[in-house]
Amino acid sequence: MVSVLFCGPKLAACGLVLSAWGVIMLAMLGIFFTTHSAVLIEDVPFTEEDMHDKESLQNVYKVYNQVGYNCFIAAAIYIGIGFLSFCQVRLNKRKEYLVQ
Repeated sequence: MVSVLFCGPKLAACGLVLSAWGVIMLAMLGIFFTTHSAVLIEDVPFTEEDMHDKESLQNVYKVYNQVGYNCFIAAAIYIGIGFLSFCQVRLNKRKEYLVQ
């Protein structure tokens, strides 16, 4: 019989906690980047010329949005890792109750 259990209970619980924190943090960062928060201006990759031209200001907003979408994608990956960790926690609990 092949087991899909590949990590122990402590590692699974740690993965669950870290993924929950990752989802919260990255979702909030994604929201702040898509609303063009001025506090995060240092984290947006653009040049000095983009700040002085009106047309280039739209390019800065595009970069803000792209970074925000990247944060949402990373949060979705963390949701997948959290689901996998949750399944591992459940399998470890079930393994405790099995008599061999």
